[in-house]
Amino acid sequence: MNWVHPGLLILLGSLLIPVIKHRALKKAYFLSLPIAAFIILVLTSYGFFGNIPFSTPPLPFLDYELVLGRIDKLSMVFAYIFVIATICMNIYALHVDRDWEHVSALFYVGSTLGVVFAGDLFTLYFFWEIMAWASLFLVWFRGTREAHEAGFRYIMWHLFGGISLLAGIIIYAHTTGSITFERFPWGFGWSYLPSYLVFLGFIINAAVPPLHAWLADAYPEATVTGAVFMTAFTTKSAIYTLIRGFPGVELLMWLGAIMAMYGVIYAVLENDGRRLLAYHIISQVGYMVCGVGIGTEMAINGATAHAFCHILYKALLFMGMGAVIEVTGKSKFTELGGIYKYMPITFWLYMVGAFSISGFPLFNGFVSKTMTVHASALIHQPIIWILLEGASIGTFLHTGLKLPWNVWFAREKPADVEAKEPPGNMLAGMGLTAFLCIFLGVYPGYKILYGMLPYPVHYEPYAPGHVIEMSQLLLFTFLGFWLLRGMLHGEPKISIDTDWLVRIPGAKFIRFCEGPLMAFGAGVDRRVMRVAGAVVWLSRNPAGAARIVKDTIGVKLKMVTASEKVEKYERSLEEERRRYPGELPRLTLGASLLLILLFFVVYLVLYLLGMH
Repeated sequence: MNWVHPGLLILLGSLLIPVIKHRALKKAYFLSLPIAAFIILVLTSYGFFGNIPFSTPPLPFLDYELVLGRIDKLSMVFAYIFVIATICMNIYALHVDRDWEHVSALFYVGSTLGVVFAGDLFTLYFFWEIMAWASLFLVWFRGTREAHEAGFRYIMWHLFGGISLLAGIIIYAHTTGSITFERFPWGFGWSYLPSYLVFLGFIINAAVPPLHAWLADAYPEATVTGAVFMTAFTTKSAIYTLIRGFPGVELLMWLGAIMAMYGVIYAVLENDGRRLLAYHIISQVGYMVCGVGIGTEMAINGATAHAFCHILYKALLFMGMGAVIEVTGKSKFTELGGIYKYMPITFWLYMVGAFSISGFPLFNGFVSKTMTVHASALIHQPIIWILLEGASIGTFLHTGLKLPWNVWFAREKPADVEAKEPPGNMLAGMGLTAFLCIFLGVYPGYKILYGMLPYPVHYEPYAPGHVIEMSQLLLFTFLGFWLLRGMLHGEPKISIDTDWLVRIPGAKFIRFCEGPLMAFGAGVDRRVMRVAGAVVWLSRNPAGAARIVKDTIGVKLKMVTASEKVEKYERSLEEERRRYPGELPRLTLGASLLLILLFFVVYLVLYLLGMH
């Protein structure tokens, strides 16, 4: 039986959502699409469509072949978590009545699955661009001025990354004759230019500093449910492409370790809950990027497992903060506080995500994050190990302590804040996601998470040394926070990040385009239209036009000499212009034949000259 592409099922199936009028049926259909995709993945795993690995039949395209489906262990593990997360997110978003927001979200999901299963670079690029545009609307549907501006900057970044990716693909296809999506050659020199361009496109989507500003800028401005979808797909699909295309590139190891610390440092400065969580996406993706750069089987398994677990706990964190925004309309620490007694269920579900991202034993972050840290120790890279461990401390400090303290406790509830538990579907989506975070932490097992990874797993997360080491880090972090909690309150300020390196020159460039450049363009336009008008005027009666031009020059010369009165000539010229174009001269039959004969003679002469 032919394999059914789960991404195309979701992507094309989403187009029916606006057509369905019955509200309950619409919601059931919205939820059924990722469930159907999950069933396809289960059938694929059990060999219903063939033994893994396998590929779908190629489709001819120009001189190449497109492969929409390449199914192996790596693509399956990413596809599984994307679909599982979508089920949780769809439950969380069931109360949303904007059909086209649902369509955008499912286009985003479907195109991400298209990236994961792409066996060639053209298919990869096609779905890559759909992913960028679909996610843009999840920002713009918020409807605020900030969301529109952030969305514009967001798509500019992704267009730049997409152009870089496309240029690399075209050069690579031209030089190698292949568009198969496989490991790219890596080294120094111009011969590696296509690899550099593709690499740049991938790391922009992975939000590697200093190319990360779009994430912390756009995610906090998205809709409540749209932001939850955005946490899962863009950066993790980029991790997938890096694992597939650039494993073992040492540059990624250092970029990832720096990235892990960078996000933590900027989270210190944040007063907005979702922006703090966005910076921690950058930090956590840094672990994955570092694992890809280390490139060993342990590190690749760690990057894959951490992507799997991160999608769940980061979605749960954004769900928790999104629930607060849904019921209070506030997201800044300086505007919140004292809402625990009104939203206790939301708080404890959020804390499951906080414990997971911090690497607490018995939560999924512990069984994945420590694999990458352990891989850095195995290759004897103490600086990398220190950076990754330091990022773990900062993660718990801000995501697990600073944010919940300032949002749910810290002070009495402000009078203008109305708080209550969010709609039941939001709690249900959070509850299912929290259950998975705990389940995978308790039973990572070789038949569950570890059994899905690309390579055989030789790692025991609950070795006493790992548990004691992590517990000590978390305990001392909590003690430090409690002693200094008064210093970790929110402050109404703006963090200056690398996005300002784009915003300021970008604003000046736009002003230049709107001012001098537009004036220059308008001037060119006027002159071109004037020339075009003159050509049209001349073509209406060339002989009459030539006579008017001759008479005009004659009048000007008579005016210069002033030897005689020119009024009668001017009146005659004005009458000529008024009558123009007049009756066009008609050629006799003989004159017409003569012109045709002359044309063929000239053509024959030119042809003979060309032959010689």
